[in-house]
Amino acid sequence: MTEPDSAAADPRTVADEQADPRLARSRNRLLDAASHLLSTGGVEAVTVDAVTRVSKVARATLYRHFGSTTQLLAATFERLLPHVDTPTGDGPVRDQLIALLTTQADLVEQAPVQMTTLAWLAMGSIGDDHTDPAAVTSLRARVIEQYRQPFDRILTGPDARAMLGEFDTTFAIIELLGPIVFARLTGLRTIDHDDCTQLVDNFLATHPRVAVGNGPTADQCQ
Repeated sequence: MTEPDSAAADPRTVADEQADPRLARSRNRLLDAASHLLSTGGVEAVTVDAVTRVSKVARATLYRHFGSTTQLLAATFERLLPHVDTPTGDGPVRDQLIALLTTQADLVEQAPVQMTTLAWLAMGSIGDDHTDPAAVTSLRARVIEQYRQPFDRILTGPDARAMLGEFDTTFAIIELLGPIVFARLTGLRTIDHDDCTQLVDNFLATHPRVAVGNGPTADQCQ
C-alpha cells in the first residue's frame, strides 16, 4: 500500500472536533468508509483515494484528521476490534482459565478483524517509509491490553500465586493463547472447548505444585 508524504496530524484536531461538530462528522464518515473497505477488501483496499471516494470527504480533510494512511488504518482497527468480556466468577483457577481461553478462542475464530489486526501489526507497515510509529504503537498497546488484562486478573490473583508460585505472567499468556492464534493464522484447525481445557492442563502441568501457607496446590485446584 502506498501513500503520499504528509505532515503529522495536527495535535489540535481533537479540540477542533469538539468545537466543530462538522469535523466529528467528517471523521466518522472517513472511519465508516475505511471500516467498510477493510472488512470487504482487506488492508490493501484502504487507500486514500478509496476512502475519500467512498466517504465523499476531501483528501485535505482526511489529512487534517489522520496524518498518514497508517494512522487511518490504526484508528480503523481500533474501532473494529471487538470487546473482550472477562468471564466473571471466583471458582478454581483452572476453571477460570478454561472459561477465559474458550472465550478468547471463540473471539479469534469469529472475528476476522482480530487476526487481520495481528497480521498487520506483525508485518504491515513496519519498514514502510510512511510508517507512523505512534499510531502503530498505540494500536499494539490496545491489542496487548485487550488480550492480557483478563489473564492478569486471574494469574496475578492470590489463588494462582498460591497454586503455581512465581512465574512470568507474560510468558504464561503466550503459552496459553499462542497456540490458538497460531492455529487460526495457519488454518490448521478450529480450537474448541476441549482443546482449551487441554491447553490449560498442559500449562498447569509445567508449573511447580507449591502450597503457600494453607493455599491449595495445583492438583487440588483441578
